Amino acid sequence: MRVFGSGNYLLSDARLEVRLAYTGFLMLAVVGFASTAMFELFHVGPTPALIATYYRGGERGDVMMFAKTSRELMEATHFHAFTMGVVYLVLAHLLLATTASERVKRVAVVVGFVALAGDLVGGWLVRYGGAAFAPLLLACWIGEWAAFGAYLYYPMREMWFRRTE
Repeated sequence: MRVFGSGNYLLSDARLEVRLAYTGFLMLAVVGFASTAMFELFHVGPTPALIATYYRGGERGDVMMFAKTSRELMEATHFHAFTMGVVYLVLAHLLLATTASERVKRVAVVVGFVALAGDLVGGWLVRYGGAAFAPLLLACWIGEWAAFGAYLYYPMREMWFRRTE
């Protein structure tokens, strides 16, 4: 981590073994993001109405959905807060070690954090605050995907496609 703090470290300058390790981490992150996408799109649903039904309960086609309990929400929050916090930290650091513009870096870091925080509290808000919060949760998912796209694209570009002088 000390090398990231120097402010001058670029992934394109990393040794091959380091780039391979980071690439492996990024590929595992893609698997994690793909499973998250499948869960959000097909299990919860990609619309505010489906999101509200998932958290608040109700009928979904010919299936009766039960509202998420506070215990279910706490388990998901506990697991995701720790796991996604560490993943966010690593991905943000990898992005910061690229030649992406300072604006791209700042926007991706802030949007990623805000969207992740919103995702963590979003289920609670939809369940106990009302279905009106479902569009906010959907917006957080979209923000996460935009930030994660930057977290994956720029480090891969930097490590494997940027020419060093």
